[in-house]
Amino acid sequence: MAARTKKKGMTPEHKAALALGREQSRAVANYLEALELNRPKRGRKRTLDTVKRQLVESNEALKTATGIAKVELIQRRRDLEVELAAMQAGGGPDLTALEKGFVKYAKGYAARKGISKAAFREVGVPADVLKRAGVA
Repeated sequence: MAARTKKKGMTPEHKAALALGREQSRAVANYLEALELNRPKRGRKRTLDTVKRQLVESNEALKTATGIAKVELIQRRRDLEVELAAMQAGGGPDLTALEKGFVKYAKGYAARKGISKAAFREVGVPADVLKRAGVA
């Protein structure tokens, strides 16, 4: 019977490299998701007053609606309530903090994953942010 070889654990260097990779991925992903959520939309900017007015109109129409129209109005009301809550809460995440993390880790992440500057630009990362990150 052959002797069993002892299972070798990960070295501290390997564990540190894995932790760094996770941290880089998290910072880059969080920034890119925040950019996507805060991307300007086409058309007129919606205001708090217009959302409130549409919510009142939906509630009024709901009183007499039946069938499919009632379900659609209920969904519209729910969507408007979520939008109103988001507007009153003050918008999206703090981009400056996320941008700082992106600038810190983007160069190493891009090198490790083979991601070009053009790819980052295509998803909406500003050129000045990539320059500060050192992504060429």
